[in-house]
Amino acid sequence: MTQKATDHVLEVNNIEVIYNKVVQALRGLSLAVPRGHIVALLGSNGAGKSTTLKAVSGLLALEDGALESGSILFNGQSTAQYAPQQLVRRGLSHVMEGRRVFEDLTVEENLVAATYALTGRKEAKPNFDLVYQYFPRLHERRKGLAGYLSGGEQQMLAIGRALIAQPELILLDEPSLGLSPKLVEDTVHHHRAHQRRARYQHAAGRTERHRGPGRGAQRLHHGERQDRHRRHGRAPGERP
Repeated sequence: MTQKATDHVLEVNNIEVIYNKVVQALRGLSLAVPRGHIVALLGSNGAGKSTTLKAVSGLLALEDGALESGSILFNGQSTAQYAPQQLVRRGLSHVMEGRRVFEDLTVEENLVAATYALTGRKEAKPNFDLVYQYFPRLHERRKGLAGYLSGGEQQMLAIGRALIAQPELILLDEPSLGLSPKLVEDTVHHHRAHQRRARYQHAAGRTERHRGPGRGAQRLHHGERQDRHRRHGRAPGERP
């Protein structure tokens, strides 16, 4: 099926997210990611940034969450009709907060595992050299177990796995977590360079700090009154 071409690679329209059929995590949230752009979603802990990204990638069900209303369109098509793995194969990658790597596999094996996302894409071939070019430290430790990497190195690996999938859109949840300021700068530079070359977009959710996502990035704020409406309690996985 040919994907519908639109001006936005991602459109989130007036969504409401509920956890455990009781806890309202998001209400009335809308955003768009134009093609060729970087969009940063900023807000305090617990504002719903991670929930927003999970809603887009179809992972809410894993935490007893559900999209109660609204719509999410990826390349003009509703994400509701696809399972998370199907979205990945269609070009949507999600780097979750917390450095989700296979600790008992080597760095190289983690990257190889990500190639499943290329299934069914005849022209796509994994580019391991590109990942090692961006993150030379991963090349040095490619034969070592991922569980023995530092926090920053595991974050590099998580981002590297997303790049292996050659996505059209990358969702990055707290992408700078565990990285040194210099490495954050380098990572942003690599993302911009790769974006220009591969024409992919990404949306990043991050806790607001002194430094923003850089010039040229659109910033969307989760406001205390606008987007953080809950019946009671806190959504699973959200920090106080």
